[in-house]
Amino acid sequence: MQKVDLDSMSIDDLAKLRDQASEKLAEKVATRQLELAAEMEKLAAFGGGKKAKTIVPKKDLKDVKEALKPQLQEAPKPQATKAA
Repeated sequence: MQKVDLDSMSIDDLAKLRDQASEKLAEKVATRQLELAAEMEKLAAFGGGKKAKTIVPKKDLKDVKEALKPQLQEAPKPQATKAA
């Protein structure tokens, strides 16, 4: 790939280069998307590709209370103020 001295380029030339690079990138992305779509069609012929369900274990409320117990014991208790 040819090296380009960006510092020596004018703003207009840099803008043109940016536009050309953006166009080329868009072309390559579109081409790759078509390739991937074709690959997906080929893979679809092999089956539905169903995923196994993952089960997330739920914590018992008891476990949560046990985890919070030290925090509840350390919390300062509000002091009652006497009204004169």
